[in-house]
Amino acid sequence: MPTLGENRYGKSHVRLSRIMRHEDRHEFNEWTVRVLLHGDFESSFTEADNSKILPTDTMKNTVYYVARNSKARTIEEFAVELGDYLLNNNPQVTKASVEIEEKAWERMVVDGAPQADAFKLGGPELHTVHAVREKDGSWSISPGVDGLVILKTTKSAFTGYINDKLTTLKPASDRIFGTRATAKWEYATAAQDHAQVRARIVAVLLKEFAVHNSMSVQHTLFDMGRAALAAVPEITRITLTMPNLHHLLADLSPFGQDNPNQIFVPIDEPYGYIEATLER
Repeated sequence: MPTLGENRYGKSHVRLSRIMRHEDRHEFNEWTVRVLLHGDFESSFTEADNSKILPTDTMKNTVYYVARNSKARTIEEFAVELGDYLLNNNPQVTKASVEIEEKAWERMVVDGAPQADAFKLGGPELHTVHAVREKDGSWSISPGVDGLVILKTTKSAFTGYINDKLTTLKPASDRIFGTRATAKWEYATAAQDHAQVRARIVAVLLKEFAVHNSMSVQHTLFDMGRAALAAVPEITRITLTMPNLHHLLADLSPFGQDNPNQIFVPIDEPYGYIEATLER
């Protein structure tokens, strides 16, 4: 007879906007939350007994309830608050996992003055966190950034690769390098200024990407990760995912024109996919 293996359940894509109203300014956040619970749920699978099941709709409501009185300044702090509430109020739950994505809203500046209540979207990237805790354990927090769209028009090459009977790619000594980077990192200790650490990591990743003389995506990815570890001692490891978003040189010869690396065709699919983790 089959036995039940590892299982979990929860609520995903709970969307939340929050305004923190201070006397002199407002703070605005837009979050998407996913909650997953592990615990004593076997009877719901094997015996159709829901007596230990917290409805996922209740989990959705819990997100809003906890947010109402939350003083959390970051998604990392809110993930801990939300997870603690669920663990403390549900004895059948043995482990909670909370994932949050935050849109990059930033304060508008008009005529050099930051606006108290007006915001603009800083970019397509999302701030992220994945927080996990066993009921009797401590929190494991993995922050990150997802969808960091960056590109440079030179200082990128790709040569010296395997060239077999199926290879049609031509070597390139000067090409466009575009990617939609994702970064996730882990801390040496739990207590950190999450927003400040994230800002420092993103700044050093962008700087290294911009100045790096790339021989491949792998080459640049490694040096970006190495630069982040060197600049931010609070983290012990960083994982970078960097799909290679291709821009193909357009063939203008049918029109009697040359193309000295000026006109390209961007393509979304297929794309190269490069990922690695760097550790101290």
